[in-house]
Amino acid sequence: MFRRRPEAGSTEGPAATVMVTVEGRDIRVPEGASAAAAFLLAGFSTIRETGISGAPRAPYCLMGVCFDCLAEIDGVANRQSCMVTVAPGMTIRRQHGKRTIDVEAAAK
Repeated sequence: MFRRRPEAGSTEGPAATVMVTVEGRDIRVPEGASAAAAFLLAGFSTIRETGISGAPRAPYCLMGVCFDCLAEIDGVANRQSCMVTVAPGMTIRRQHGKRTIDVEAAAK
């Protein structure tokens, strides 16, 4: 029923992995995995807090529709982590609260 993604490695042996940092923890994740998957593989059940109530949210649809997986990736906030493929040395952090906009940068 379920098949491995072609970029996840061979079914004959272990898949290649990359080292990423999730909330300060260095972990190895399969090459080709999403940043959201790395967060889950690191053992975290939530990835962000809502802007209004601060309620915890977790990756939900994992296909870019729901926006529940917003995270800070390599210092850039509001990234849909399910749509970002991990890269060696990537840093993934929880997103806290509502989105902020750099007004000066937006004016340029």
